[in-house]
Amino acid sequence: MLSAYTSDQIRTAEAALMAKLPDGTLMDRAATGLATVCAALLGGVYGSRVVLLVGSGDNGGDALFAGARLAARGARVDAVLAGTRVHEAGLAALRRAGGRVLDVREAGDDGRERARTLIKRADLVMDGLLGIGGAGALREPYSTLAELTHETDRPLVVAVDVPSGVDASTGRVEGEAVRADYTVTFGACKAGLLVSPGARHTGRIEFVDIGLGPYTPEPAVTALTDADVAAMLPRPDTTSDKYRRGVVGVAAGSHGYTGAAVLAVGGAVRSGAGMVRYAGVAEPVAQVRARWPEAVITELAPGEGVGEVGRVQAWVLGPGLGTGAESLEIARTVLASDVPVLLDADALTLAARDRSLLRRTAPVLVTPHAGELSRLLDVPRERIEADPLDHVRRAVDELGVTVLLKGSTTLVARDGLPVRVNLTGSPWLATAGTGDVLAGIAGTLLAAGLDAYDAASCAAHLHGLAGADGPVSAWDVLEAVQGVVRSLLEPGFRSK
Repeated sequence: MLSAYTSDQIRTAEAALMAKLPDGTLMDRAATGLATVCAALLGGVYGSRVVLLVGSGDNGGDALFAGARLAARGARVDAVLAGTRVHEAGLAALRRAGGRVLDVREAGDDGRERARTLIKRADLVMDGLLGIGGAGALREPYSTLAELTHETDRPLVVAVDVPSGVDASTGRVEGEAVRADYTVTFGACKAGLLVSPGARHTGRIEFVDIGLGPYTPEPAVTALTDADVAAMLPRPDTTSDKYRRGVVGVAAGSHGYTGAAVLAVGGAVRSGAGMVRYAGVAEPVAQVRARWPEAVITELAPGEGVGEVGRVQAWVLGPGLGTGAESLEIARTVLASDVPVLLDADALTLAARDRSLLRRTAPVLVTPHAGELSRLLDVPRERIEADPLDHVRRAVDELGVTVLLKGSTTLVARDGLPVRVNLTGSPWLATAGTGDVLAGIAGTLLAAGLDAYDAASCAAHLHGLAGADGPVSAWDVLEAVQGVVRSLLEPGFRSK
C-alpha cells in the first residue's frame, strides 16, 4: 500500500530525523538521489544541457547541489535564480563545478527572455522553485518560469519533491504550476502528488529514500496496489453457494433510462456476485431479462416498493432510477432495509433534496461525481474540483456516510481513516454509463461482506483497470471486468 503525507507531517518527520544527523546530511541525500534520477533520465550526462529553476528555499538548494553533481560529470548546467535569496553553499558548489548562473530578478525582462531561451534549448529542466511549504498562487517571476514548462516543445521537466504551484498537502493548484514529466520526491510521498488537480502536474513519481521511514506518522492518504486488492477480494471455497457468495439487489432504471439498469446489473454479474436480484419497472425489466437471464427479476408496479423482492446482502440504488414520486418510494423502501446500500446517480439527487434518507443504522456508500456532491453539500462544483480532498472529508463529516468521489482522481473516504486515492484508470472512463458499471461492482463486494470503505476502494481499482486502455465504452469496461478480477485472483493469468 502506498502511503502519502501532508506537508506538516513531513516537516515534523524531517525535524526528528535531522536532530540525529550532522547538518546538511538530508540535503546531501536528497541531492544525490535527485542527480542520480536525472542522470538516468538523460541517458548520457556528458554534453547534455540542464537548466535549474532555483527558488529561495531548500528545494533550490537541492537543485543546486544536484546540478553541481551533473556539471562535474560534464553537463552544461545553467541555474536560473528566481528568489530573493539563494542557498549560498549550493550556489558555490555549482560554480565550482563549472555551472553558470542567471539571476532573472536582477536581469529584468531581458533575463526572462534569456531564461526562455535556455529552457527551450535544454535537455532537462529541474524545478526547484518551491517545495512542500508552497501554498497559493505563484508570484513573479516564478509564475512565468512555471508557464514555460507548459510549452509543447519543452524539454524533460523534473520537479524537486513537488511541482512548484502544487499544494503538497491537498493537490490544490491556484494559477500557474510547473508541469513535470517526473517528480522526484524525498523520504515519503506527498498527498498532493496523488490528488487532482495536482496529480495532473506530477508526472511519474520517483522516490529517494532519505531515512524518514521510522519518523512518519499515520498517513493522510493511501493508495491500494494490485496486491492489496487481490488480498481483499472474496474467493469462493468448497463450502460456497450462491447465497454465501453474496446476493446483490439492484434498484435502477426507469422508462427513460433502461440502459443504466442493464449496466449496473452487468457490473454485479461480471464481478462475481453469487446472485443478482433486479427490481424495476416494465421497460428496464425487459432489457435486463433479455441481457442477463441469470438475474432474478421482480417487476414493480407504479408506486410499489421493493418489499417483495426477497433477501439480499446489499443494495445498489439509483442508476437511471429517475427522481419522481415513484422513484422516491423505491428509494425509501430500499433504505428501510437493514443491509448496506450504495447510492448512485438519481438516488443522490433524491438524497440531496432530503438528507434524512441517509440517516440509517446500516452502512451507506455514496458514489457522487463533483456535480452530485455539490448538490449534497450545497457547494459550487468548481470548489469541489479545485480541492476534492477537502470536500470528500467534509462530505463524510456532514453526511455520516462512506464516500466514493468520482473524478480525474477517484477518492474514497470514511470517518477516522486515511482517504484512499485510486491510481488505476484513465480519462477515457469519463464516458456515459461507466459509473453504472462501477456501482454494480461495488455492490457485489458489499454483498460479499467487504465494508463500504474496502468495497468502494477495490471497486474503483478494478473499474480503473478495466477501463485503462481507451477509447472505451461502458460496455467495453463491463466486458473487461471479469478478466481483471481473474488476473488478480490467479497469478500469471493475462486477459485478452
